[in-house]
This record gives sequence, structure tokens and C-alpha cells, in this order.
Amino acid sequence: MDWLSTGNVTMDPTYLDYAATTPMRGEVRDDMNAYLSKSFGNPSSIHHWGRVAEGALEQARDDVAQALGAHSSEISFVRGGTESDNMAILGWCRAQKLEGQTPSIVVTAVEHQAVLEAAMSAEALGEALVTRIEVSVEAGIDLDTIRKSTSPGPAIVSVMWVNNETGLILPVRNVANALDGTKGILHSDAAQAIGKVPVNVCDTSVDLLSATGHKIYGPKGTGILFIRDGVTVAPLIHGGGQERGLRPGTQDVAGAVGFATAMKLAIKEQEPEAVRLKRLRNRMELALSKQLTGVRINGCEWARAPHILSIGVNGIDDGNQLLVALDLEGIAVSGGSACSSGARKSSHVIAALYGTDDPHATVRFSFGHGTTDQDVDHAVTATISVVERLRVAV
Repeated sequence: MDWLSTGNVTMDPTYLDYAATTPMRGEVRDDMNAYLSKSFGNPSSIHHWGRVAEGALEQARDDVAQALGAHSSEISFVRGGTESDNMAILGWCRAQKLEGQTPSIVVTAVEHQAVLEAAMSAEALGEALVTRIEVSVEAGIDLDTIRKSTSPGPAIVSVMWVNNETGLILPVRNVANALDGTKGILHSDAAQAIGKVPVNVCDTSVDLLSATGHKIYGPKGTGILFIRDGVTVAPLIHGGGQERGLRPGTQDVAGAVGFATAMKLAIKEQEPEAVRLKRLRNRMELALSKQLTGVRINGCEWARAPHILSIGVNGIDDGNQLLVALDLEGIAVSGGSACSSGARKSSHVIAALYGTDDPHATVRFSFGHGTTDQDVDHAVTATISVVERLRVAV
């Protein structure tokens, strides 16, 4: 990592933004290399190069399916988590419209923008009716409201497995059970869950599941959509029969291979890595809680994934100012979702949990393979210094 000079201080930057993206693992890069050069064929071609590429693609599909507890026929390769979310929500709604039905979309207030904006788009186009389920830090999610919102016609309920801003583990299994006996199906964005908490589609009756490679040390621009056998999703783009017609276009074989390697490693290492990450998170949480006044641990009322610590800091008017000041101290963090960074608007997740007039500035620290105790201690020291300095300035 390059060295960073801040004033008279030279330090090694501390990356604590693994929820935004992760570096590619060496094993992933090694497995991808052959399909970026020597074995470059189009998997739709019938000659030798094409057959080699097709074999690698289907082996990657099998590997991903096995890691998730799925069948290979239920895995479609796509171009990342946002596309996967859109295909799940809009593709399923379009399939219902083709059958002459107007479905319902039920989303929680803390979903990723890819889900929320897809739902709003479907409603604006007259393709669906949208119900937004509020989330309370005290009471959680009202399962009865979700169940009632799926009546009487077909409905898709989207509940993310782990919230990307706070690390909250949402009750996906309970939602799945609540949908029993209804016409509702369940979609879950699991981008922040894989490799951090157990994820297996055999254990949870989720119908659609989205994941992306760059959150698990895989390639950017590669993801998957799990579609349980019997669930119909219509394509959003057209022009070929690839991915069983759902996602036409020449497949990225190297990306699929890299995603599969990253997925296998993430699932294999999940349990010990979760223990390590939770220890690091708790170390930082305890230190900040003890040494800084006016700090709230966002989402501490719920079970949380081990790799995310979101805090609210009062006495600072501009959250972006806090992030910039930490960056100048060599600490890379986010305010919330990296997908909305620079938008200069308050987090819809924090607003849903704590109200639109919440006076706290939000910082999300997220930990990964490269995080050490020294990184955490460096970040604690820098955060205390920056917060105290900015509070005086106010």
C-alpha cells in the first residue's frame, strides 16, 4: 500500500471500508488469468476454444451452486449486485405482467437503493404496487404487516440478509416462514452476508438471492442471481440466449471463474473469519464508547454482522466533514453506502431507524482480511482526535 503524508506525519493508510469493496484475492486472480489470455474463447462457440470456455463457465456455476446449497440450474451469472437486484424485482414483476397480473412489491425501509429504486420504477411504470415496511430499532420488522401486504395477489418481498450501512442482520428466515401459505415470494440481497454469516438456500426458503463478487474479494462487475426452480423471471434485456435467455450477451468466463473461487473461499472461511472480525469490531466499539462522549452504536439493539461498525457522533454538523478529516488522518471509511457517497443527502437507513431529524453524524467502519489490531487502534486514536477537533470548531 502506498504511503500517505499528512502534514508532518507520514503513515501507512488504514483501509476500514471493506463493506464498500474488497481487494481481489491472489487465488481469485490466479484462477482468472487463464481465461483472460490463453483460454479466451466464447462459451457459445462450438469449436475447441469455445468448449473449453463453456466447461469453465459451467464448472463455476456448479461451484457457486454447491457453496450456496443450490442446484446449478438455479444460478445465473450477471454483472454485479445492482443488476441482480433489478433483475429479481423488475424481472419477476414483468413475468407477472406477462401473465396479466399486477403484482405487489414489499420492501423494508432499510433496503439497498438498488432494490428501493427498482421498486419505485416498477410502480411509476404501472407494473406493480409498492408497500414500504418501516423498521424499528425497538420492535424490528412487523411480520404481520408483511404477510398482509402480500394479499390477495402475487407479491415479491425483498428483505436484505445484512444491511450494508449498519450491519443489522434482518430476519430473513422469519420472513420466509411468514410467507408460507401466501402468494408471496422472497428476494434477499445477500451482498454483505456471504462470508460473514451463514447463507444457504437449503436452510432458508428464499426464492431469489443476489450477490456480487467485489464484496468477497472477487472481481468487480460480476455477480449472481439465484432463482429457485419454479420461480419465473423475465429478461430485462434482449439479444441472445445466454444464461437460459435471462441475461443475454457473451458471458464473462474469467469473471464467473473468479466469482466462484471467491465464493468458495468465503463460505469455507466464514466461521473463523467471523470470529476474528467480531473481535476487531468489539475492540473498536468498546474503545470509542469508553473514550468518546456522545457516541451511539447504530443498530446495537439487533444482531449484527461481524464486519461492520456504524456509529453516530453528535456535536458535528457535517458528516462529510468528519469523513474527509478521517481520510486526512489516513483512515478510509464511509458514511454509509458507498453507492450513494457524494450524494450529500442523509442516509435513508439511519433516517428509518432513528428519524429524519437525527442529530448524529454517521461513520461506518468495516473490517476485512487485512485488518489488524493495530489498524483498529490507529483508527480509534484518529477518530477521537478528529471528533474532538471538529466539535471545538462548531
